[in-house]
Parts: sequence; structure tokens; C-alpha cells
Amino acid sequence: MPKIQAATVAEHRSLQRRALLDAARDILASGAPESPSLSAVAQRAGLARSSVYQYFRSREDLLGAVIADMFPRWSGFVAQRMDAAATAAEQVLAYADANLELVAQGEHAVMRGLAMAAPGAALAESSKELHEQLRVPLVDALTRSGASQPQHTAELIQAVVRAGSQMIENGVPQHGVRDLVKQMLEPYLQAAGRSRPER
Repeated sequence: MPKIQAATVAEHRSLQRRALLDAARDILASGAPESPSLSAVAQRAGLARSSVYQYFRSREDLLGAVIADMFPRWSGFVAQRMDAAATAAEQVLAYADANLELVAQGEHAVMRGLAMAAPGAALAESSKELHEQLRVPLVDALTRSGASQPQHTAELIQAVVRAGSQMIENGVPQHGVRDLVKQMLEPYLQAAGRSRPER
């Protein structure tokens, strides 16, 4: 039995599982043409292949766990950044910037790797849930900032974020892209704020 590297067996298992998930994410983000095998994930995590089966029944089970782990982390990061903003307009800017920051950190590369490796239905459903989770606070912030058509405006902002994401992944420096997106959105948000009716 491997040596316990934590205070309790439960904590040890949690750390081992985390190491396997992180290893799978690293392989997915690397752009490898094939779905990560359990042996490759174990090797990347520094564990014996047989120990992987203590946590995941199959490669599909592992990929499902990566999806379940990744998407709440993404939406939680964006929500945290939006919550820290002082005004509704700043929350909209925080939404765009947080998503671009995650792309720069490699999270989108993991998502692309999952798109190639994970079962289509599972990824599509999780991706839909993520976009819905992100859309709700964005539409709310746009409504409070004075946007006349917050639902449609949210779609446009998401399109701008997707374009910025592609630029970052193509090698354009992230800070330049993030600044450019802010420069594009700020004038609209300022105008929307000025046109908002008095309450």
C-alpha cells in the first residue's frame, strides 16, 4: 500500500484524486491528438496505473470528472470577479476580463481538449450549463447598467469575448486583448448608464 502523504486517509485520497484530475487537465491542455489514457494520466501524476482505478472506473469516467470539476471552477471564478466590482457596469467589464484571464491561463485549451476527447453529449450538456450559469449574472448586470436589450447585448458581449479568446490562443498578448475589449465595452456602458431612466 502506498505511503499516506496526508493527515488522514480521506485527505490522502482527496489529494490523489486532485493530482489525477490536474494531470488529465495538463494533458488535455497540451493539445495532444488523442484522449489521455489512464496510464498517461497516472504517469503524469506520479502514480501507479493500477491506483487510478481506485478513483476512476474508466477513461470516460475520468473525463466526466474533469468536466464536473472544471466548469464550476470557471463559473465560480467569473462570479467572484463580478461580485468584487463596485457597479453594474464594472461587473460587465469584470465578466469579460475574467473570462479572458481564464483563457490566458489555459482553461479554454482544456475545454478544447475535452471537446476532442470527451463524449459529445456529456460535454455539450455541461457546456450549455456553464454558459447559462455565466449568462444569468451578465444579463442582470447589463439590466442594472441601463442596457435597453440586455439579452441581446449579452450575446454580443459573449461574441466579443470569444473573439478575444481566439486572439489570445493565437498568440496575441493577453493584456493587449483584455485592454482592447475594455476599450470597446466601456463607451457603450457609459452611454447606457447616461440613458438609464431616473428611479
